Amino acid sequence: MPEDPLKIAVLCHSGAGGSGVVATELGLEVAKRGHEVHFIGGSVPFRLAGHQGMRGPYFHQVSTYAYALFEQPYPELSAANALAEVILEHGLSLTHAHYAIPHATAALHAQGITGRTRVMTTLHGTDVTLVGADPTFRHTTRHAIQRSNHVTAVSQFLADQTRELFGVDRDIEVIHNFVDTERFRRTVDPSVRERFAHRDEALLVHVSNFRAVKRPLDVIETFARLATELPARLLMIGDGPERLPAFERAQQLGVIGRVQFLGSFPEVQTVLGIADLFLLPSSQESFGLAALEAMACEVPVVASNAGGIPEVVQHGVTGLLSAVGDVDQMAHHALQILKNRDVYQQMGQAARQRAVEQFHPRLIVPQYLEAYSRLVQPEAVS
Repeated sequence: MPEDPLKIAVLCHSGAGGSGVVATELGLEVAKRGHEVHFIGGSVPFRLAGHQGMRGPYFHQVSTYAYALFEQPYPELSAANALAEVILEHGLSLTHAHYAIPHATAALHAQGITGRTRVMTTLHGTDVTLVGADPTFRHTTRHAIQRSNHVTAVSQFLADQTRELFGVDRDIEVIHNFVDTERFRRTVDPSVRERFAHRDEALLVHVSNFRAVKRPLDVIETFARLATELPARLLMIGDGPERLPAFERAQQLGVIGRVQFLGSFPEVQTVLGIADLFLLPSSQESFGLAALEAMACEVPVVASNAGGIPEVVQHGVTGLLSAVGDVDQMAHHALQILKNRDVYQQMGQAARQRAVEQFHPRLIVPQYLEAYSRLVQPEAVS
């Protein structure tokens, strides 16, 4: 137990997307170290379920108010009000907002209401490159970034992109995402793998929120090309707007019998632990957390050379990278790995080693704790 435990509020998305997962895993790690962590949101975060206890972490529901005059609900204001209540009731000194819009703006509103918390904003990717860059939110996003007491980004790519897109002149600290390498590791029980693939079949996996930026149809296209040369199965984990088009494309290409759509799958480490290859053809990734989780399970990654992915996946060492949309090259890369047992094993071992040595919680979580401590010091300034 630390001598002076921090009291922290966390605002994040509740779904299975990367920002919500990172926020939840970080909050759990911080709570394990003896600090008081309060999650505030519309629903319990995806990976928080089952982890709440008498000593935390805690979850506080955001209520919305339906009024005929309002054409639409105002989640940012509802979140700000709920956060302010929690801050005042529990004496919190710090709010960690994951995602600029609406969480950083809500945190800044609550800061103005209570006059007592510091706001740290972590940028995760699409909050800057898609949502924030849209003219509808551009000025609001820039204001949230500029007014936060401290800002971090999950990759150097994202920090640079933020400065370029918004012309901000403040420091942005790069703190990479992390993976629990005890939970995400190779599974040795063959009976688990046999639930999804025969012994002579390669098992490929894709995990995402099935939005267009993740290019799940490219996963299907890549798999269809690979499957003409190698017995294989594909597991598609997650849900989103591109799930049905991906399913229909698998039907059109005649591979639907070898593709399983598992939807939201809480125990994703179970599947990654038995996989042979991970596919991530995104047109943009700020980091690529799903790829890192696969690497921790000794799974080589075939991905697009986009955004922050090269900061995670080392081309030729832990996987192979291709140009965005080049499904022929991705299929070729997948076959290169799967057809050569030595290459496959070397890449898998290197992937696990990189996850342990560069992205372990013991390395990353202290960086956040140090930033928290700096922020709550009496002499800290905006």
